[in-house]
Amino acid sequence: MGRVTSPAAAAGHGGRDPGLQPERTRLAWRRTTLTGTVVAVLAGKAGLAGGASAGVLAAGVACCVGWVGVLVVAHRRIRGLAGAGEPERLSLRSAVGVVVCVLVTVGGGVGVVLR
Repeated sequence: MGRVTSPAAAAGHGGRDPGLQPERTRLAWRRTTLTGTVVAVLAGKAGLAGGASAGVLAAGVACCVGWVGVLVVAHRRIRGLAGAGEPERLSLRSAVGVVVCVLVTVGGGVGVVLR
């Protein structure tokens, strides 16, 4: 069986398209932050509609803190992708941080809704 190569590599170019991949990654980070914003807003709306007990407030705060964490990591990553040249890889610390923040955001949102 023959080797599978990308069209760019077969045409004699490097194996990486310097323009499209960073743009797709920036758009993915923007979608992630938008999704986190929707979760936080809907959790806040559900919390205000059902009354504000201590548990609902704690879950709402957790949701907002997680959302801010996602925004911080996404902003740093988008800024890192905007530079010229090959962007640096996402560090393990940032990857773990964004996963934890997403889980905290979703967990807080679920805690508000389920009260």
